[in-house]
Amino acid sequence: MLRFLLSFFGGLFTLVTLGMFMGVFVIGGVLYVYGRDLPSYETLSQYTPKTISRIYSGEGQIIDEFAIERRLFTPAEEIPDIVKQAFISAEDKNFYEHAGYDPVGMVSAFIDAVQSRGENLRGASTITQQVMKNFLLDGSRTAERKIREIILAARIEGAMPKERILELYLNEIFLGENSYGVTAAALTYFNKPLTDLSPGEAAYLASLPKAPSNRHPVDDRDAAIFWRNNTLREMFENGYIDQATYDAEREAPLLSVQGGDYDSFRNSLPDRDYFTDEIRRQLSQNFGEEEFFSGGLSIRATVDPELQIIARHSLQTALEDYDREQGEWRGTGQTIPEEALANEADWRAALAAVNVPRDIDLGGRWYPAVIRDVAENTLTIGIEDVVESDAEPFVVPRADIRWLIGDFFDNYTPGDVVFVRRLTDGDGNFQRWSLRQVPEVQGGFMAMDVNTGRVIAMQGGFSYQHSVFNRATQAQRQPGSSFKPFVYAAALDSGYSPATIVVDAPIAINTGDGIWRPRNASNQFYGPTPLRTGIERSRNLMTIRLAQEIGIDTVGLYAERFGVYQDMNRVLAASLGSDETTLFKMVAAYAMFANGGERVEPTLVDRVQDRYGNTVYRHDQRNCVNCEGYVLAEGEAPRVVSNRVRVMNEITAYQLTSMMKGVVDRGTAASTVNLPVPIAGKTGTTNDAKDVWFVGFSSNIVAGCYIGYDTPRSLGRGASGGGNCGPVFNRFMAEAIDRYGAGPFEVPESCQFIKIDRFSGARLPPEASGDNVIAECFRPGEEPLFGIMFDGGFAMSADLPLFDEAQQAGRQVTTSTGETATVGPKATFGTLSTGGLY
Repeated sequence: MLRFLLSFFGGLFTLVTLGMFMGVFVIGGVLYVYGRDLPSYETLSQYTPKTISRIYSGEGQIIDEFAIERRLFTPAEEIPDIVKQAFISAEDKNFYEHAGYDPVGMVSAFIDAVQSRGENLRGASTITQQVMKNFLLDGSRTAERKIREIILAARIEGAMPKERILELYLNEIFLGENSYGVTAAALTYFNKPLTDLSPGEAAYLASLPKAPSNRHPVDDRDAAIFWRNNTLREMFENGYIDQATYDAEREAPLLSVQGGDYDSFRNSLPDRDYFTDEIRRQLSQNFGEEEFFSGGLSIRATVDPELQIIARHSLQTALEDYDREQGEWRGTGQTIPEEALANEADWRAALAAVNVPRDIDLGGRWYPAVIRDVAENTLTIGIEDVVESDAEPFVVPRADIRWLIGDFFDNYTPGDVVFVRRLTDGDGNFQRWSLRQVPEVQGGFMAMDVNTGRVIAMQGGFSYQHSVFNRATQAQRQPGSSFKPFVYAAALDSGYSPATIVVDAPIAINTGDGIWRPRNASNQFYGPTPLRTGIERSRNLMTIRLAQEIGIDTVGLYAERFGVYQDMNRVLAASLGSDETTLFKMVAAYAMFANGGERVEPTLVDRVQDRYGNTVYRHDQRNCVNCEGYVLAEGEAPRVVSNRVRVMNEITAYQLTSMMKGVVDRGTAASTVNLPVPIAGKTGTTNDAKDVWFVGFSSNIVAGCYIGYDTPRSLGRGASGGGNCGPVFNRFMAEAIDRYGAGPFEVPESCQFIKIDRFSGARLPPEASGDNVIAECFRPGEEPLFGIMFDGGFAMSADLPLFDEAQQAGRQVTTSTGETATVGPKATFGTLSTGGLY
C-alpha cells in the first residue's frame, strides 16, 4: 500500500512538475513570440497628445481656439485627487496595487461571462492596459492584442511611475462631445476647471469612457445618473468619500452645460472672424496644419479687439449704405415650410435649423426671422431668440421699406427667412423692427502700425459666417490709382521733385491690339502741371507720361521692392494700377511711406509658444543694447536698436507723404476724410468703377479699404475711392486716433524747403503765403531747375484746349512782412520749355 501511495504521489508530483514546466515553457514561448515585435513603450516618455491651439489678445483673453481633438493637457500634479479617485474607482480600483494587469479582475470577468452564457461581457483591462491600447496598439478585440497589451503593461509598470501612467490616461481618454481628457471635458459639460468639480461631477466624467455616446446628460439622462451614482458608490466603498458626501451627491441633480444649467465656455469666446481665421491660414502654412491644430500652440495676436469692432462696423456701414442705394431686395434666399408657421414651436425649430449668418450686429444684432403673414401695410414675423411683447410687436410696417425701388410688399411671401433688427430713438426706446439684408457688394479693410507692422484690425467682408473668403488678404484686385504713389516714388528717387512739370495732354498708344487712349476721370486735359497737383488730382495722363519718362521697368522694380507685386507687367497700363494685388500688400507698402522709407513686415501675431511655453516665433526682432542688467543708471532709458532695412530715401518718403497729404487736404479725398491730425493717402478707382480704394495713414497708423463685387462689375457712375472708401477710413481712424494718438509727419533733418506755386510749379519768395503756396522739401544742396517740362515723348498739340484750375491772371499773395506780391498765371505750353529726360 505504501509503495502504491508513493508511486501515486510520485507520479502526481512528476505530472505537476512537468505540467508546470510545460506551462512555464508555453507562457514563455507566448511571451517571446508576442513580445518580439511590440512597439517601444519608451515612446510614451515623449508623449505629445493632440492639444488645443489657442489665440489670445494682447490682454491675455482667449479670442479663438482650434483643435482636431479638443484636449487641454494637464500634468498629474495639477489634477485634483477627487478626479483621479473617481476614474480609479470606475475603471481600475486596484490601480495602485497591481503590476499592470489584474489577474483577479480577469478571472472574475471570465466567470461572469461563463455564468451568463456570454450575455454579461465586461472588460477587465486596467488603466495601464488601456494606456497601452490607446497609445501603442490598435483597438481590435482579439486574443493576440490582449496578450500584447498585458506584456506592454507589465513592462511600462516597471519603467514608469503610477502617477505618470495615470497622467497619460486622464489626458488621452475620449469623454464625448469632442472632448479628450478630463480638463476639456470639465469645461464641456460643466464649464469649470478641474479644481471646481464636485465629487458627483467627477464621478459623471469617470463614467463616460466606457460609453460616452450613451450617457449624454440630457438625451440619456436616466442612464447618465445611474452610472454617475454607480461610480459614486465605488468611490464610497473604496474610502474616497464619506457617507454624507455619497448620499448628498447621489441625490443631487445632474446639472450641465448641455441642459442649460451652466453657460457654455464657447459663449465667452467671440465669434470667429476674419482676423483669427487669417492667423489659422498663415500659421498653418508656416508650421503645418497638423502642428497648428494639434500642437497646443499659444498665439498672441496683434489685434486690438475694440478697434476690430470699429473696423467691422465701419466697413459694414459702407457696404449696407451702398446696397440700400441700389433699392433692390434679395433677402436670404432661405425659406421654411408654410405649414410650420401656425405653431410657434414649429417655426422656431425650423428657423433655428436655417443656415444663415448669426454674427451681424450692425446697429444692433441682426436676428433671423421668418415672415408669417403679408398684409397691405405690415409684415407679421417670427424672430429667433426673441419673445413677442406688446412693447415690441412682431410686425414690420410698410414705411420700413421706403428705400426699395417700388415700395411694395410683393417681394415677400410667408415662409421667407429674413433679417431684422431693432430700430430705436436717441434714448434707446424701441420704434419698430426693420428689415435688413446682407449686401451683395463686398470689400475689405485693414489697419496696422507703420513702425512695427502689427496688424491691429482686419475685416475681410460683410460677415464671416456669410462668407469666410478674406477679401483683405485673398482677393486679387486692381488697385487703380492707389498704385500711383509708387510711380511718383520712383520718379522722386530718379531726380524729379514735387515741383517738376509734366504735361497733362492726350495720349495715343499702339498696343499691337489697337490704339489705347487713356483718359483722366474728368475727361479734361490740364496742360503742364506740377507733380504735386498730378497726384492730388489723380491725373492718369500725367502718370503715364511720368512712367514713360523714368521707364516702366523702374516702376516695376519699385512696386516689387515694396511688395505690391512679385512680377509686375512691364506695360504702361500697370502704372495706373491695372495689375492685381491684395489690400494686405498695399497697406503694408504704404506703411513704408509713413515711417520714412523703412521696410516693415506685416504680422497678425506677436509671438507663438509651444505647449511647453518655449517661444517658437517672435515678430519683434529688435535688440535692446543696454537691457542686460536689471537696473539702469539714473536718467538712462532702454535703448532699442531698429533692425529695419531702408527701401526708400527718407527725403523721397517725406516728399511723397507731403504730396499725399495734399490728396486729403484738397484732392480726391478732401470731401470724405476729415480728421484732427495730419493724414496722407491716395484714392483709387478702376475702369468702370469695378473696384474703389482708399489707403491712408497718420504718423503711426496706416489703414486701407477696397469695395467691389466678388465677380467684378461696375459699381455705378457715382462710385469712387474717395466717396465709398474714404468714409470707412475716416470712421475707423477717428477712433484709432483717440486710442493711439497721432502727430505731424516727421521731417528729415536734411530737408531744404523752397516755396512754390502749386498750380504753376513756379518758385516763390520765402515770404510768400496763400492757398496756392506750398513749401516743398528738396534734397540738401539741390538747386531745382524750374520751367522744365516733361511729356514722356508722346506727341501733343500746342493749341490743345485746356481746362483751367486756377485764374489765368496773376494772383496776389501775402508776404511775411504783410506786403503783397504778384504770382504769374498758370503755366502753359508757351511759357515752359522742354528738356531733361525728354
